[in-house]
Amino acid sequence: MTVALRILLAVGMACGVLTPVGCAVAADAKPLNVVFVNPGKTGEVYWDMVAQTMQAAGRKLGVHVEVLTSERNYRTMRELGLGVVARSDKPDVLILSNEESAAVPILEAADAAGVKTLLLSNTLIGEDAARLGPPRRTLKTWLGDITTDLQTAGARMANALIGAARAEKWQSPDGKIHILGIGGDEITPASIARNAGLQLAVAAAPDVVVDRMLFANWTQSEAEQVTANYLSWASRKGIRPAGIWAGNDPMALGALKAIAAAGLAPGQDIQVVGLNWSEDALREIRAGRLLLTDGGHFLLGGWSIVLLRDYADGCDFAASSSHVEVKTSAITRDNLVSVDDLIKTRAFDRIDFARFRAKAGACGRYDFSVDALISSLLVPDGAGD
Repeated sequence: MTVALRILLAVGMACGVLTPVGCAVAADAKPLNVVFVNPGKTGEVYWDMVAQTMQAAGRKLGVHVEVLTSERNYRTMRELGLGVVARSDKPDVLILSNEESAAVPILEAADAAGVKTLLLSNTLIGEDAARLGPPRRTLKTWLGDITTDLQTAGARMANALIGAARAEKWQSPDGKIHILGIGGDEITPASIARNAGLQLAVAAAPDVVVDRMLFANWTQSEAEQVTANYLSWASRKGIRPAGIWAGNDPMALGALKAIAAAGLAPGQDIQVVGLNWSEDALREIRAGRLLLTDGGHFLLGGWSIVLLRDYADGCDFAASSSHVEVKTSAITRDNLVSVDDLIKTRAFDRIDFARFRAKAGACGRYDFSVDALISSLLVPDGAGD
């Protein structure tokens, strides 16, 4: 018997006797059926990647993931969610995103029907949060939520712009650094958090002015137009624009197009930041045109399946908190190589999702950091054969 085979047998025996937390899925683990109502459009990079990481994790962890796409229509999102709840063969868990607060009726219907739910990326805010309280209180089947610290991301993006502008001495004649802010919308929790991060960073920088905070509905075309309008206005007012803060990568790409059309060189005359870790953004970083893209939060899809697999196997993530918050990170030219290939190829099956499961006796404790992700990709293909 080879050493590798002895190791495999030992691990298999341990996972069969003990709770299969921290191991690959035990042979007798209950298959899970999960439905994800995707709020995005088909071809929308971020939400496609959320769904793809979810399905990749499902393949590794014995979870069947069905994806229904609402095409950015929140009436459709509600119809799809309510349709899943009304099925005779209901899923084990329904994953929703509370974009534009559209998930609440689905959560309530799911609770009435006994269908477990998990919120991803956007959780309850405002009156809904006040009325329904935390997970598992009013809505017993609402297991919790998994979100990212997007306020910190928004501030980190702004601080990168400010630091670059100070280093280049890109002040206007009034001595101030002038920035354009482009947000996705004014009502989605993820957008509100990013925008708040920008505001916090600027509030701490008395030499910085946000000339305009405009909204481009998350799209490249609208961001290109608002940037063109801003640059024209700045030119007429004698303002030297130093940076453009964009709440996602498509809007950052739109800003880059408008900057080039105005005869400026992004990265040389003005800096732009985005958020999403998209392949297009990485290409612009490589070319020196985009300062950074923050994010990694598309991995919430995969991490949500890790939480649900552990929950089904008796290790409840709510032992620590029903609110799971994952940190984002910035990709710049300095660390681009570490994730470039993963994102370019979307080879999410290379991620060893089983390595991220909670260890026995440590339910609810997870390391979903970028460092942990990168280390999980370093295991050579075929190792241990």
